[in-house]
Amino acid sequence: MGLSVVVVLDDHNSLRQLMETLAAHQPPFPRLVAIGEGETPLAQVERLDPAAARRQRQKSMVRWLLPFGFLAGVTFTQITDLHTFDGVGPWGEPLIGGLLGMASGWMGSFAAAASVSSEEDDRIRTLLNRLDEGNWLLLLEQAPGRDMPWTLLQQARPRAVVRLGET
Repeated sequence: MGLSVVVVLDDHNSLRQLMETLAAHQPPFPRLVAIGEGETPLAQVERLDPAAARRQRQKSMVRWLLPFGFLAGVTFTQITDLHTFDGVGPWGEPLIGGLLGMASGWMGSFAAAASVSSEEDDRIRTLLNRLDEGNWLLLLEQAPGRDMPWTLLQQARPRAVVRLGET
């Protein structure tokens, strides 16, 4: 997709008017979602869910932490003179060390994903606070290569326009 923007409005009528104006805009927007009281519930909008972003980061990190953990476990088993799993033979011991390293990488992906927050997470947290204050949000996604109608958005007199970035 392209650029994502969230418009914060304090009046439900302004939200409806802006949605109607944007719905008639050509070319049409790939995604136009109103969020707030009487509109789409926040739980149905994955783009504004910090937990979904954390899960995505964890899945991304696990792709490289699992193989790295396996290699680190095998290497550690080979370079140390510890024989913790001596009963499984000369090939079994490094394999078990690699599997334990891989398990450590998997657990590390959860810890790393939970401890890292992006600038976009901070913006989303601010938007969620505005929603809790009784405002309405309008999530607007523009197709790649298309310009966002900034003038049209500013004519609605929003409390804020937050750019989330590329999707």
